Amino acid sequence: MATSSSKKTKRNNLLRLRPVLRWITRLRSSPKAIAGGLGLGTFIAFTPTVGVQLILAVIVATFFNLNRPAAMVPVWITNPLTIAPIYTFNYWLGSTLCDGPPLSDVSGLFIDIGRTMARLEFWEIKEQFLAILHMGKDILLPLLAGSIIVGIITGLVVYIFSLNMLSILFNRRAGKRLLNKRKQK
Repeated sequence: MATSSSKKTKRNNLLRLRPVLRWITRLRSSPKAIAGGLGLGTFIAFTPTVGVQLILAVIVATFFNLNRPAAMVPVWITNPLTIAPIYTFNYWLGSTLCDGPPLSDVSGLFIDIGRTMARLEFWEIKEQFLAILHMGKDILLPLLAGSIIVGIITGLVVYIFSLNMLSILFNRRAGKRLLNKRKQK
């Protein structure tokens, strides 16, 4: 049974999400395009494309006719604080498929990349991207394999969840508009 403090925490967390949800539902697009953008952005967030993620999200979303702002938001999942644990997990998963250096050696590299990112100015994306490319093939292949697997799974989960949620919200909004029109007649 949930305690009153845990219920309060859940309620507070939902209240913090409310502006984000409101912003997402106000995007001018179909639920499918918005959910596709969110799923695409989530996929890109888990790939080792730090430094070009926003640009990549906009280009791919445009190519597939998905909502560009919705694709840009999830790429911020990968940031200087989260890059080390995300890439370490992705590398570990990928190393089960491709051979590479020991996880303990590689995780230190990801921590260093996160520290470097924290010191860089936002617009110095070239250095961020080059740091990933200079890791070497023996590290990059397992990282890429794990990142693609994690990206596909999380992207699909986000797409399905957000499509269902957005469909419910858009249908509810359409129902309210219809009721308001009937009341005005």
